Amino acid sequence: MTVINHIREIRLQKGITQIQMAEDLQVTRQTINAIEKNKYNPSLELALKLAEYFNMPFEELFYLKKEGK
Repeated sequence: MTVINHIREIRLQKGITQIQMAEDLQVTRQTINAIEKNKYNPSLELALKLAEYFNMPFEELFYLKKEGK
């Protein structure tokens, strides 16, 4: 299974830059970029911070994609 997220789409809808988001969450822009490209899964703590940042349930940001189905 692969973890997929909607971070980029939500960030763009809200008009937030990667740099602004990184500063607000105290991570690097590269971290935000890697998360958005599904190259890096955030820690549970950061994933929960992202849900809080967007004021959305965790389940709306992340989901599991089952391989081969």
